[in-house]
Amino acid sequence: MSRVARGRLVVFEGGEGAGKSTQLRRLSAALTATGVAHQVFREPGGTAAGDRIRELLLHGAEPLDPRTEAALFMASRAQLVAEKVKPALERGEHVLLDRFLLSSYAYQAKGRDLPIREVARANALATDGLVPDLTILLTIDPLEGLIRVKSRGSADRIEGADEDFHWRVAKAFKRFAESDWQEKHAECGPIEAVDAVGSEEDVEARVQRVLAARLPEVLAAGTRS
Repeated sequence: MSRVARGRLVVFEGGEGAGKSTQLRRLSAALTATGVAHQVFREPGGTAAGDRIRELLLHGAEPLDPRTEAALFMASRAQLVAEKVKPALERGEHVLLDRFLLSSYAYQAKGRDLPIREVARANALATDGLVPDLTILLTIDPLEGLIRVKSRGSADRIEGADEDFHWRVAKAFKRFAESDWQEKHAECGPIEAVDAVGSEEDVEARVQRVLAARLPEVLAAGTRS
């Protein structure tokens, strides 16, 4: 029996209101339509333990120290990688993931001003060596992104942080798209910035072009899901 080819891990990243969840959902629909086997997960969450952590992180009433926040994100990530992501990849299914390593670097290291080396060490423990095959970084002005968030209704704990926090996060994401930063952070894998301004269809077309160029096998019909 031939060995099943490993699936690919595609991560969607970006600041608040960039449209990550929307574009991930649209890509999932396109893959389903062409019979490409895949799984979709979000961070924090995706497992029973992770979903409880998500509720505490994003909707809990208690104030959280930045170190506590970072540790909870890492705990959710570790469980998701071990329980869901790695098994799916080993079955040959692609995985589409809403947030991963870059979010910790942007939100906890830069946004919360935690030591990036410590965040990197915690990430290494949580991911157990798993490196994304591609990260699609959706870029948008943070103020425009926050306007989108407010139009959806009440904001969660992260979305409700002050504007200075979101500017720090946006500056970090911009830095992550630069080639010299990526060369120094091989644990993050390749990163492609995609302009998130415009209609959902316009942004989807940009995402599809990036995938066709960088990971064409993700778009190819394979094992039926």
